[in-house]
Amino acid sequence: MNSKQRAYLKGLAMNINPSFQCGKGSITPGFTEAIRENLDANELIKITVLNNCDDDPREIAQLLADRTGSEVVQVIGKKIILYKKAKKSKIDIDGVK
Repeated sequence: MNSKQRAYLKGLAMNINPSFQCGKGSITPGFTEAIRENLDANELIKITVLNNCDDDPREIAQLLADRTGSEVVQVIGKKIILYKKAKKSKIDIDGVK
């Protein structure tokens, strides 16, 4: 993903609400599976890391991306944005150059 594609996705993510909250339990297999299913349905999701979570948001983002086959678009503070291209893509980042 190049910088213009990333910027395009960041712009789209500004208008969506967080789909998930990562808290004290951090990343469980059930949480990871829910993220995977949501990415398959929506392609672009936002996750909030709660204050009671001791893990670093950047580490959480990378771990989730690795486990779900997605890409980290951005981590700002305690907000994570992930993108995974669907088979029938609604978001066309290939046209962004």
